[in-house]
Amino acid sequence: MIRNIFDSHAHYDDAAFDSDRDELLASLPGAGVCGIITCGTDIPTSQQNLALAHRYDYIWAAAGFHPEAAARITDGDFALLRGLLADERCVAVGELGLDYHYEDGAPREVQLNMLEHQLSLANELDLPVIFHDRAAHADTLDLLKQYRPKGVVHCFSGSVEMARDILETGMYIGLGGAVTFKNARRPVEVARYVPEERLLIETDCPYMTPVPFRGRRNDSGLIPHTAQRLAEIRDCTPEYILTVTRSNAEKLFLGK
Repeated sequence: MIRNIFDSHAHYDDAAFDSDRDELLASLPGAGVCGIITCGTDIPTSQQNLALAHRYDYIWAAAGFHPEAAARITDGDFALLRGLLADERCVAVGELGLDYHYEDGAPREVQLNMLEHQLSLANELDLPVIFHDRAAHADTLDLLKQYRPKGVVHCFSGSVEMARDILETGMYIGLGGAVTFKNARRPVEVARYVPEERLLIETDCPYMTPVPFRGRRNDSGLIPHTAQRLAEIRDCTPEYILTVTRSNAEKLFLGK
């Protein structure tokens, strides 16, 4: 039986789960899932995820503001965020970060201002951050060097050189279904490079579904396919990958 699946990044508030969310979440422990961090992107989604964390004892929440939400976040939202982060079932600030992929999204200066507020808050509260970096590697690295938070750069998409710089700040690297994609090059190189004590495994569900199920909704029960590919890349067993990444996730998020 597969065990030790700790999904370090999910979005179980997403509408893709509306039809069967409770049925699915009730079934995952039977599929070997022992832990999930389900992440907010604004106040409503953070509240939804925190409610799930209170309903299921193997789920914990992260609360924060995604860069795509930057233009609509207010001072009042930051006050609400602080309250959510005080909850014992909320174990990280996120999903936060920078996304420069779409130039018609929130302006970069707005994203940067919101991110720095969250990084300061995470350091004040001694909470890890869950960092989104899309087409913003230079600013991401600059801010990680400046604030030195603990946490993870999730769904890592950079080069080995970028991974090295991220690791030097003390952060973890999160990898998911992209390592299974046919033409994956950078994710495979990074998967081979990252030290085992800094590696996390994730789904980013309902997105980034691993091969052979690419194109359907992702969920934490599909992580063994990602673990299998990581094991091939790193010349070990899937069981070893799952054991190591569980230990790392529990250390980072749960203080174990």
